[in-house]
Amino acid sequence: MTVTNSDEEAPLLPEQQQKKKPTPLPWAQFAILLVLQLAEPLTNQVIYPFAPQLIRDVGITHGDETRVGYYVGVMQSIFFATQAMTVLHWSRLSDHVGRKPVIMIGLLGLSLSMYCFGLSKTFWGAVLSRSLNGALNGNIGVLKSMIAEITDSTNLAQAYAYLPIAWSTGGTLGPIIGGFLSRPTERFPDVFGGSAFLKEYPYFLACAVPATFSACAWFVSLLFLKETVPTPRSFHRVVTMWLSKENLTNQAISGGQDNKVVSTTPALVDAIPGKKAYQPLPLKALLIPPVLIAALNYAALALVDISSRAIQPVFYSTPIELGGLGLPPHHIGKILSVYGILNGILQIFFFAKTQARFGAKNVYLAGIASSLLVFVSFPVINCLARKAGGHDWLVWLAVGFQVVSSIFINFSYGCIFIYITASSPNRASLGSVNGLAQLSVSIMRAVGPALANSLFSLSIDPARHYLGGYLVYWALSGLVCFALVAGSYLPAKAWSNKQEDS
Repeated sequence: MTVTNSDEEAPLLPEQQQKKKPTPLPWAQFAILLVLQLAEPLTNQVIYPFAPQLIRDVGITHGDETRVGYYVGVMQSIFFATQAMTVLHWSRLSDHVGRKPVIMIGLLGLSLSMYCFGLSKTFWGAVLSRSLNGALNGNIGVLKSMIAEITDSTNLAQAYAYLPIAWSTGGTLGPIIGGFLSRPTERFPDVFGGSAFLKEYPYFLACAVPATFSACAWFVSLLFLKETVPTPRSFHRVVTMWLSKENLTNQAISGGQDNKVVSTTPALVDAIPGKKAYQPLPLKALLIPPVLIAALNYAALALVDISSRAIQPVFYSTPIELGGLGLPPHHIGKILSVYGILNGILQIFFFAKTQARFGAKNVYLAGIASSLLVFVSFPVINCLARKAGGHDWLVWLAVGFQVVSSIFINFSYGCIFIYITASSPNRASLGSVNGLAQLSVSIMRAVGPALANSLFSLSIDPARHYLGGYLVYWALSGLVCFALVAGSYLPAKAWSNKQEDS
């Protein structure tokens, strides 16, 4: 086999490799990556149970309960808005300087920003802390690139089956920590009642736990994480190269020619002698149909998912008479924690088998379609609570149905990760491809919470009360339909290289 041309649309998952005996996962490094991935969901989810109460405490709503959802959405969205501005740059930087230094910068940013968030006493102070949290953190795409680089096509689906476990664990521990450790002087007066500091900063303890975890993860990365980029360059060399006029000229030339000789599969990369085979492609060379289709579907999936997650704690916290469930933060934390536990169990035992049995596309579409049940259950739960005048067994049964229904969309993430990895033109560009996909997702996650919670606030506003207070659920159901249409453009099987032998 000779390599004379490149097919930019060829995947990293050649079809003939899919029938090989699965390679054992490299657990030593893979386990470290799973632990590191805990940092982002932990820091992100910890604020969900107490975010509505925090907004009330800082006084930004001036006592208007219908505005709480709006400001919670802004605070949630700002993390992803700033992440969208930087995530592609972090991912592309990792292709050049290596994954490890970028991951360590992200962990340090998560830690410092969470300490700052716990010390925030104003709405804009909290927003600034969340902004730094997002801007300094580009880890999610880089970690996925590392996982793809330490696995192959025979065990990639198995590896991605474990990825949601990190998120579900963070989704479990985060709400528990946020719900039980917020306002500790009131919840545990015998232990923390004498602390003037925690009375002054009632949410610091809840934020300090994930912040400290991120700091510990930084040391784990420093000591044990192995670099997966074969020939990383120094920061100084990369910055100098990017800023020089000569580099701009070289990139323009390589954008038109170099990508013609770059390998399109891991096997071909290994077959080409010299370092040039392992070089990241210019950004323009990555804008090919497989990458764009995978990124579009990842964005649509994330928008549906984050919208559901954003309004869920606000709905649980909103008084029953206004269209919610009227639960305190620690009860909200328990519900979200049960969701995380069930999600982890189902992912680890059933994702790989389900994906192998029904195919990535079918599982992806079914997972998104399950969100319709979630959005329908919101008004049903409120109607049952109104009828019961509180929280009877039927209300909790409906909440349980909603929690279980919320799990299945997470199967879609494992499927879309497979498509994203398969869409990369070559292994050296995995970081950039994941960065592009994560950029689209960060934009959607920035828009999603603010949009969903604003629609929720608008829906429950007594002065407007659009569509009987159900406007937000109709809008989000329409969003699910859009995601299903986008999913129809995915191939039944991940893209395969048909020109290897040409």
